[in-house]
Amino acid sequence: MAEKGSPPELAEPQENLRALKLVTIKSRADFLRARGDRRHGLLSLAVEACISPAGKVGPGLARVGFTASRRVGGAVQRNRAKRRLRALAQRVVTVSGREGHDYVLIARTQTLTRGFAELENDLRAAISALHAALDRQSRERPG
Repeated sequence: MAEKGSPPELAEPQENLRALKLVTIKSRADFLRARGDRRHGLLSLAVEACISPAGKVGPGLARVGFTASRRVGGAVQRNRAKRRLRALAQRVVTVSGREGHDYVLIARTQTLTRGFAELENDLRAAISALHAALDRQSRERPG
């Protein structure tokens, strides 16, 4: 694990890949919309995803929200968990996410203790599972 104050340990760098620009979700209605669609939970974090409403996102953009409940810990722990989720989103969602989609990353207690590379792999797996579920959903409900 990295020493306090040093950057997190990173997995292999992502080069020569398209990168989405991330826009932060701030309104409660947008968080609730993502909550109502697809969710993938792991021990270290949970991810909710949905297609962005028309007109809210331009080309090359994805929206991301971050949340940590009091179950994660006090204010200091929750803020640290959200900082880790923001760093993860910059590394993973910009590459693995889809434009025109909303993602909400939810911290769990393991978000604080799990290695950054492991969190990164967890988020990649969750996003690919969510995309598969969203694709199945769109095939079942055409239109």
